[in-house]
Amino acid sequence: MWRKIRRWLYLIHRWMGIAGCLLIAMWFGSGLVMMYVGFPALTDAERLASLPPLDVRAVATTPDAAMAAAGLSSFPRSLRLEMAGSLPVYRMVDGKGQPHTVAATDGRVIERVDAATAQATAQQFTGKPARWIETAERDQWTVPNGLNAWRPLHRIAIDDGHGTELYISAKTGEIMRDTDRAERFWNWLGSVPHWLYFTPIRKDPPLWRQVVLWTSGPCVVVAITGIWIGWLRLRVRRRFAHGSMAGVSPYHGWMAWHHMAGLVGALFLLFWLISGWLSVNPNQWFNGRGFDGAALQRYAGHAGASFPAPDWRATLADRSAREVRMVWVGSTPMLQVAAGKGVVTVLDPGSGAPVRWDPGMLSRIAGTLMPDAKVVASVMQAEADTYWYSHHNARRLPVLRVTFDDADNTWAYVDPSTGQVIGRSDDSRRLYRWLFNAVHSYDFVSLTQHRPSWDVVVWVLSLVGLVMSVSGVVVGWRRLRR
Repeated sequence: MWRKIRRWLYLIHRWMGIAGCLLIAMWFGSGLVMMYVGFPALTDAERLASLPPLDVRAVATTPDAAMAAAGLSSFPRSLRLEMAGSLPVYRMVDGKGQPHTVAATDGRVIERVDAATAQATAQQFTGKPARWIETAERDQWTVPNGLNAWRPLHRIAIDDGHGTELYISAKTGEIMRDTDRAERFWNWLGSVPHWLYFTPIRKDPPLWRQVVLWTSGPCVVVAITGIWIGWLRLRVRRRFAHGSMAGVSPYHGWMAWHHMAGLVGALFLLFWLISGWLSVNPNQWFNGRGFDGAALQRYAGHAGASFPAPDWRATLADRSAREVRMVWVGSTPMLQVAAGKGVVTVLDPGSGAPVRWDPGMLSRIAGTLMPDAKVVASVMQAEADTYWYSHHNARRLPVLRVTFDDADNTWAYVDPSTGQVIGRSDDSRRLYRWLFNAVHSYDFVSLTQHRPSWDVVVWVLSLVGLVMSVSGVVVGWRRLRR
């Protein structure tokens, strides 16, 4: 029986490993690229920096009239005022995630933006000559489903010497994404193969999840059988007379490298592959990142499609506003005014005076997020910690962390400057942080805040993984040739 088990170990590892090592080598190589080049996205900082200053003199429509024109019966998830080219507009996202745009000059609803308008918007946004390329539902760089409500998208080329392209919604005229030549090149070596983000697969979320699960899952089996065989073939006391690596391995050449690298990085590889498998949250084992719409509406304290009409000229006269967001916090209306450098000032819509939030009041308002639980602690966190930290995405600090006594030990993160809920954590999410982020990205605060320490650790581990997988590819290719 033991001989049969050993034979099956070798057969499974050999034949599944031939394909698996190709995937593992690809994941390690592409992961190194992803350390420095992320998937294309238009950040808020980039968007605000390029938006023209808000022409408040042209604003003649109230927020209530804009919401009524859009057909909203409840306050939207997002309501902001900004420029669309030379036209001030209200942009809204309703409770179902659908976008609406209403001209702030005359209250007309904008439901379609043609190619010429999109091209003019792109040219004003970049300050460079622009050229319309196509209007399409999706392509390789707009494949994520978060853009679905804004499709189709105009693709506009920018003559800036960098091969920049902008994607502008044909429904609302919003700039949704930007890419450049270098970013696209490196993503073909990074995010696209690493996440299996190929358009025919990624456009179908259930199919994509199954592909990820059924490619990473068998690789976990390859790793387990390899670890088992590696230990079986290791000699420490009675060493092999004709083996390599000081006689601890019976193999030579590429096979010896595969054996020893596999033993050195065995646990790292196994946990790394398992964490990759968990990345798509199989069977929805882990809770979501944010509070649901009902909780956020309770926090806002206002459900109706209404907002006090500010005196835009007086309120924003001395401010270089690029965007104004209208929000409710604890039944209190607020204006969040963003300047070109991303500096946000919170104003009272009636008086235009700056608003300062009291942490105790924010903690009491946060209690409405979970009416069946009690707030047991409220801490102003000034520094990053294990669960709230910046890595590839910046996290705001200081942040107010409110703790509830529910069964999941939920935490709510509130921005003390704007009063907005910006994060949620519970036992499930904190476990996911350890099983995925820590094991897969090694994003420990002690490393990420002292780069290049993090780079060195990830490079060393990835090189061990590359030696392990590339040697397996060579050995497997030789086996296939025979």
